[in-house]
Amino acid sequence: MIYVVATLTVKPEARAELIAGATACIKETRKEAGNIAYDLHESVTDPTRMVFVEQWENAEALVPHRATEHMKTFGRIAVKCMAAPPRIEIITPAQVDVR
Repeated sequence: MIYVVATLTVKPEARAELIAGATACIKETRKEAGNIAYDLHESVTDPTRMVFVEQWENAEALVPHRATEHMKTFGRIAVKCMAAPPRIEIITPAQVDVR
């Protein structure tokens, strides 16, 4: 299992446009093979910071995801709405023994 954490810095005047575009993208992404969760979060201290947290079965599931029409459409919207390049991290659960 992998997680993708994408942090966006959004222009204040474009926040509603980004959320509208994200809503459509989230709806379609949740239908994709290999997707476990796909959610958009907002900072409680910085209204310009939005964070996608995605959960996928494996890294291979990301390959077709990146090529979908809904991702391409959202990408065109997001690039207009962002004040800085996104920060994208791919992470995996740490192997910890909590016994």
